[in-house]
Parts: sequence; C-alpha cells; structure tokens
Amino acid sequence: MKRVVILISGRGSNMEALIAARDAGKLPVAIVAVISNRPDARGLETAARAGIASEALDHKTFAGRAAFDAALAECIDRYAPDLVVLAGFMRILGEDFVRHYEGRLLNIHPSLLPAFPGLHTHQRALEEGVRVHGCTVHFVTPALDHGPIILQAAVPVLDTDSEETLAARVLAQEHVIYPQAVRWFAEGRLQLLDGRVRVASAGDGTAVLIAPGGD
Repeated sequence: MKRVVILISGRGSNMEALIAARDAGKLPVAIVAVISNRPDARGLETAARAGIASEALDHKTFAGRAAFDAALAECIDRYAPDLVVLAGFMRILGEDFVRHYEGRLLNIHPSLLPAFPGLHTHQRALEEGVRVHGCTVHFVTPALDHGPIILQAAVPVLDTDSEETLAARVLAQEHVIYPQAVRWFAEGRLQLLDGRVRVASAGDGTAVLIAPGGD
C-alpha cells in the first residue's frame, strides 16, 4: 500500500476528502502524516482525530525559503512517503524541493490550467467572462501551477455567479477528482510520457491520454 503525506495550510477540505475516500474503502493508501506550515491550521486537528500523525513547521521561524524547504523535506522524509499531496498548501516550493519529489508530488489548482495560474482564480474567471471554469490535478514542477495534468473537472459559469458561489461549485468537484487522481497513482496507473500523463485502464493495462501536460 502506498504511503501518502499531505501538506496543508488551513482547514484542509481536500485532505478531508482524501481521508473520507480512504475510510470508505475507495482509496487504497496509508495516509501516514499531515504537515502544515501554520501551527494554527484547523486541518491538523482533523488529522489528529482521524489518528494520523500531524506536525507543524512554522515557515515564519525560518531564515528563508531554502531553509524552510530543507526542514520540510526532512520532516516529510521521516515518513518515507511514496507520494506527497498538496492540499491547500499555500507556500511556493523551491526548485530543489520539487526536484527531490519529482514524479511523486501532486497539487490541485482551482482553475482549468493552463488558464488562471496563481491566486484569485474565481474572481479572474468572472472578470474574463469565461463560460466554463473548474479545477486541475497535476504533477508539480518548478514552474508555478504548471506540470503534467492528471485530471480536470469543469463547471459552468452562471450569469448569477459570485466569486463565492463559483468557488463552492468548483470545490465540490475538487473533492471528487483529487481522491480519484491519488487512487490512480496508488494503483500504478499513471504514466508520464513526453510531459503528458497517460492513465492505464484497470482492465488490460492499455493507456489512454486524458489531458495534455501543463509545461
């Protein structure tokens, strides 16, 4: 069974979705630790109640990004994970950190990448007048919110939408596709080929291209 470490910065609703999928028997992984860069993150309490080791590394106590990244990697590696999952982890990670976990570091972003990388994605989608918005699970690369795309979910943008209503509809889809993507990783079905992700079928092992890479 694959060992997973989850990184959070706040409530960790995507973490909660992963734990729920595990508990329902839909996600064959061992969630071995939850780590936050904020000691007051609500998700740490949730993880502890679920019997998962939880740790906090306050990024404000480190001299700089490189020092924090090194300490975070050391903390993660104590749990010997097969996969590291970013679930609302609001820190930009340096290239050395990302390369250390290359091919086993996932993120979920609240837009249909490559559209709207960075922050305030729902507000920007509304300002641009797009008719379809959504979320993306991807492998992390040194380029911010880029990397081979694993899975996406789309939602319509309604004329009556506010930033809050659109965000809520996208978040509901995040809770669906993130456990699915992690499950595919756990089952060994994700293949990286020329910067793109292929997902092998559960039956005969053939591969199907489902989304282009983000690089």
